Amino acid sequence: MGLCLGKSSAKLAHASSGQFSDNNKSGNGSTTQNNSSIVIVNNNSGSLCNALLASKGLSSNLKSFTFSDLKNATRNFRTDSLLGEGGFGYVFKGWIDENTFSPSKPGIGLVVAVKKLKTGSCQGHREWLTEVNYLGLLRHENLVKLIGYCSECDDKLLVYEYMPKGSLENHLFRKGAQLMPWSIRMRIAVDVARGLSFLHSLDANVIYRDLKASNVLLDSEFNAKLSDFGLAREGPRGDKTHVSTRVLGTRGYAAPEYVATGHLTPKSDVYSYGVVLLELLSGKRAMGDENAGGAEETLVDWAKPFLSDSRKVLRIMDSKLGGQYSKKGAQSAAALALRCLHTNPNYRPPMTEVLAVLEQLQVPREVSKILSRANKEDSVNEKFSPHRTMRNIRQSR
Repeated sequence: MGLCLGKSSAKLAHASSGQFSDNNKSGNGSTTQNNSSIVIVNNNSGSLCNALLASKGLSSNLKSFTFSDLKNATRNFRTDSLLGEGGFGYVFKGWIDENTFSPSKPGIGLVVAVKKLKTGSCQGHREWLTEVNYLGLLRHENLVKLIGYCSECDDKLLVYEYMPKGSLENHLFRKGAQLMPWSIRMRIAVDVARGLSFLHSLDANVIYRDLKASNVLLDSEFNAKLSDFGLAREGPRGDKTHVSTRVLGTRGYAAPEYVATGHLTPKSDVYSYGVVLLELLSGKRAMGDENAGGAEETLVDWAKPFLSDSRKVLRIMDSKLGGQYSKKGAQSAAALALRCLHTNPNYRPPMTEVLAVLEQLQVPREVSKILSRANKEDSVNEKFSPHRTMRNIRQSR
């Protein structure tokens, strides 16, 4: 089975992975998705999307946009509205009315991200269908919300909620980016785990298959959401242990058994999660020449010798953190990453267990809220002393 892995992840937020799920296309123009009840015919018009949505009972959940509407919303897809580019096509920033969803002027109404399929892209067309299939059906606080779609002849577009903080990749690796503190990193780790746990707990047992830092998007408060579902697949059912697929994904994130055999399971996502968790801990890319072995050495290969020794594990921590993190928390997170990265998928924990471990390490959200509220009150009313504030916080735990 041939290896078809993408290069390192896209540079800009909302850019797609550039690789697509292995749908089968028949000679008569109809499209069938493997392991799914969805069969779509007539792939030349908006009726394709309508048929897909109707088959899932989704016609009322998504807005059907005209191409003219989205052209106006993005100011004719101007370059200064461009957010990113990937294998799917280009992603633009746009504005629509919050109530009517009609196009509005820049700075007025709801900000959206509009993906525009590259003309003639067969792979992009497949991703468009897959995105509508999964994000049109699924709603969760840690999945990017799909607002609507456009399907007019060759014009295929998708409209998402806008994530103002961009991608995790940019915040971790872009030169000059503001330091992401330990508490935020762990909160992002929890949010990503929640998103994957949700997908794996569905009856369809959805496998995300493309977890990487560029596909984790952040809202204004650094809440993390999974984006780009073009590679998603329904997992094995009944007594089946895996789904056999073409090997697609991004080098450095894909599980070794999946790369070697094409056998896909939810544990493939767990491995990818372990890589992202390593990136959060180390501040290093999944693939990169900053590792001792150069550009061909993966982050996993570099980090594993340290992860297996609790006395050495702190050597992998991001130096930019300046030691401002919980040492025990870092050791526990590293131990969890090592379990997720086990070469034998049977020994990797399920995402529900990963989530449970991380939630114990995370600073309680209520405490964070109290701290934030106390800081605001202190700036307004000086009679709130620091000692009293901290005492109140301890009592609230």
